[in-house]
Amino acid sequence: MIRRGYIYFVDLNPTKGREQTGSRPVLVVSADAINQQPLVVTVVVGTDARNVLRDYPVNVRVRAAETGLPHDTVFLCFQVRSLDPARFPSAPAGRLTETRMEEVAKALRTVLEL
Repeated sequence: MIRRGYIYFVDLNPTKGREQTGSRPVLVVSADAINQQPLVVTVVVGTDARNVLRDYPVNVRVRAAETGLPHDTVFLCFQVRSLDPARFPSAPAGRLTETRMEEVAKALRTVLEL
């Protein structure tokens, strides 16, 4: 089951314009009650931390050691996408702690003016 707070590598193609492209880590931010339904899963897209030189209030930078990912990652909370569950592999690549998910929630509130 796809769960909130878990990270998956997902192929985001096809994309347009400035959307993140290719196979990327995505962090599930939708509620588990939604994720259990045959709907879509809402995520924020991650990128290699080496590509993001500055920290912004709408990004969350995490270390590989704390997530299980192969490298440090920045989750771009302004890159919110809803994806079909068929895009997701059966096993997650990592997970964020509750403390880090609170940082993501704060960044999403900034992006969405909530």
